[in-house]
Amino acid sequence: MTAVPYHLNLVGGEWVDGERRPNTGAARPDEVVSEYARAGRETARAAIEAARGAQPDWARQPVGYRMELLDRVGSAILDRVEELAVLLAREEGKLLGEARGEVTRAGQTFRYYAHQLLQPSGEVYPSTRDRVHAEVRRRPLGVIGIITPWNYPMAIPAWKVAPALAYGNTVVLKPAELVPASAGELARIITAAGLPPGVFNLVMGAGGEVGDELLTSTGVDGISFTGSTGTGAQVAHQCLTHGNKRFQLEMGGKNPLVVLDDAELAVAVRCALDGSFFSSGQRCTASSRLIVQAGIHDRFVAALAEATDALRVGDPLDPTSQLGPVVSPGQLAQNLDYVRVGLAEGARVVAGGAHRPDEGQFMRPTLFAGARNDMRLAREEIFGPVACVIRVDDLDEAIDVANDTPYGLSAGIVTGSLSAAERFKRDARAGIVSVNLPTAGTELHLPFGGTGASNHGPREQGGYARDFYSVPVTCYTGW
Repeated sequence: MTAVPYHLNLVGGEWVDGERRPNTGAARPDEVVSEYARAGRETARAAIEAARGAQPDWARQPVGYRMELLDRVGSAILDRVEELAVLLAREEGKLLGEARGEVTRAGQTFRYYAHQLLQPSGEVYPSTRDRVHAEVRRRPLGVIGIITPWNYPMAIPAWKVAPALAYGNTVVLKPAELVPASAGELARIITAAGLPPGVFNLVMGAGGEVGDELLTSTGVDGISFTGSTGTGAQVAHQCLTHGNKRFQLEMGGKNPLVVLDDAELAVAVRCALDGSFFSSGQRCTASSRLIVQAGIHDRFVAALAEATDALRVGDPLDPTSQLGPVVSPGQLAQNLDYVRVGLAEGARVVAGGAHRPDEGQFMRPTLFAGARNDMRLAREEIFGPVACVIRVDDLDEAIDVANDTPYGLSAGIVTGSLSAAERFKRDARAGIVSVNLPTAGTELHLPFGGTGASNHGPREQGGYARDFYSVPVTCYTGW
């Protein structure tokens, strides 16, 4: 029997053991994909201390040195796309094709931030005083605690770690415990690239211990968090209570896709199918509310229901599969509970809605019709392959319903009208707005983030990441 990989914590350049725990796969819950060393508070404290000690020297390194190392990390990831994608698919349950895309995105992200280091980083201003030179420079924030979720176990750590390191910070990464192998392989790649000890640290463990240590330690200057809105509120409270840390929160979404009467039906169905159900609905940008104008409503529901029932749910490594499993038994139970909630509220299932016990964590994608925007089904983030259709009369009502949510991450519209598209881009209260495209598509060089309960703090990705990971310093020089 081939031994499964064993991933250790990384602290100050040393691999550190812990409580040995199995990491089981999403598609085959009885299969051990890898094992990992579960750490506690003591290891987290050591990692913070190591990052603290390494940060000043790392920040003083020439830009060319940091650029070369980050580029080396990105290239190493891209050299191992197939191997890492198979691991990710087995661990998290994402289809192999989607996993390839995610791993590629992670590698490209490190290379992108390597070359961002050559972009202008300061500003010169005229001074109102005679014989005074005014400029704004940027310095690193310091030690960054990074807390990442399970749904993008390579891409999200990459788009947080890469800019943090690029702008001269050191990092302690705490990944979700459901996906330790992806983080463990990333740590191996970063270490092999030659980063100095302590610049990047990995601590795998429970949020109540490792996460809490990052949030309460005075040795951490900033926290970048992606996860649920409820947990994000706790992160914010801890950061403000312990050292007034800077924090960046990327949280939930209940994203609308508006379909107007003039939409091309095939485009509308394709956008809804992708946005609502691909990645098993486990995306914060998923289209969970389909807001459809009355004139196209019945045709859209019928066509989408047919397309939804035709989706092939199966093993993520099978190239014929179109949806994989949900990530865990707990997530599956939550999804099925929302199906019961939707039925109790009076919505009707027009596709899916069931799970066969012999299929493990696999769930049929589920489409509800007859939903109202005041139902729990339309208010609460489910984070599974469940979507509901809400009928509206016109564009005004569609925009009102789309904006009637505490969230504001992503929103989309399908229409043939330029004026309707432009109005939606202007009036939709969301950080990402798409026209005739799924709500879930984003690009690494553009800002990512939302409004309301979806986001707090500066945007992630692109050049906007600098706003969180660095601090502007105003400098005056007289002569």
